[in-house]
Amino acid sequence: MFYREAGDFKTSYTDDNQTFPIKFDRYRYYVVLAIAFGVIPFLINDYWANAFLLPFLIYSIAAIGLNILTGYCGQVSLGTGGFMAVGAYACYKLMTSFPDVNIFFHVIAAGGVTAIVCTAFGLPSLRIKGFYLAVATLAAQFFLVWLFNKVSWFYNYSASGQINAPERFVFGVPVTGANTDAWATYLFCLVFLTISAIIARNLTRGMQGRKWMAIRDMDIAAEIIGVNPMRAKLSAFAVSGFFIGISGALFFAVYLGAVEVGEVFGIQKSFLVLFMIIIGGLGSIFGSFAGAAFLVLLPVVLKLIGVDFLGWPTDIVAHFNLVIVGALIIVFLIAEPHGIAQLWRVAKEKLRLWPFPH
Repeated sequence: MFYREAGDFKTSYTDDNQTFPIKFDRYRYYVVLAIAFGVIPFLINDYWANAFLLPFLIYSIAAIGLNILTGYCGQVSLGTGGFMAVGAYACYKLMTSFPDVNIFFHVIAAGGVTAIVCTAFGLPSLRIKGFYLAVATLAAQFFLVWLFNKVSWFYNYSASGQINAPERFVFGVPVTGANTDAWATYLFCLVFLTISAIIARNLTRGMQGRKWMAIRDMDIAAEIIGVNPMRAKLSAFAVSGFFIGISGALFFAVYLGAVEVGEVFGIQKSFLVLFMIIIGGLGSIFGSFAGAAFLVLLPVVLKLIGVDFLGWPTDIVAHFNLVIVGALIIVFLIAEPHGIAQLWRVAKEKLRLWPFPH
């Protein structure tokens, strides 16, 4: 009986259109934020930071970006890994060229560079869509990886072709380099995720989000009612690229510290983020979180159960992980195309009526 709208009376449009109209949802949101910022940093260790928390935070930002483009605007993209590489290499060049600038601004600027590149590769969406657009973005994936491999300026003419993040500080605390603490890197990524989620949530609930969804549902009808397809599609590519670029910069500078583009940002990265939004839920910010959490936590759980508890070989556990992910994608595409987010939405609706049958 505690999950009810009864008593939550609205007296203005602002109150009626808020993100969490039910008080219980708002309080739960504040509690989650309080735990994330005020409790977890005191409990975190290097294992959980590197195995789950940092990948979850970074992949959630990438999933939000791809969900805006694919889930909300309906533009299929298979170039997420390449765009993450743009963010990583842009962040590296900025860190080495402007060492006195705070890394916070480097990450944001890397997102801006990626937004420009993503918009440029999004120009074919004005003429093609569906399978052909997917192939065009797939070509962008291979082209960007080839470019960063062949042009030595991007990795400062290093003999190994690898880029390494120099040590940078925020308020005197190192967040990149070899001397970082788990709580510092966690909080740094958490701040970016929180800001990105708030921006994305407000964009998708506003006029711009309605334009994207109109293009997704039927672009010809959207143009008839006054939506500019060129601005809507390119803005979706730009916003998506901005978030994906931030995730790529964080993935390189904060999480890994050193990357080689072909190994880290290959085609498998693009499919991984795509699988996150398919399982989590297309057209849902919460689905981006759910899909990222599931696909990041699944290998950890399987390793704990299969390798540590049952004594299975690691290669069998890795193959079993692929089988589970593939089976879930098929199940969700057939039975529940809106993914985990829809299951959560249905559960909340039933909870609002419980214990009454109607």
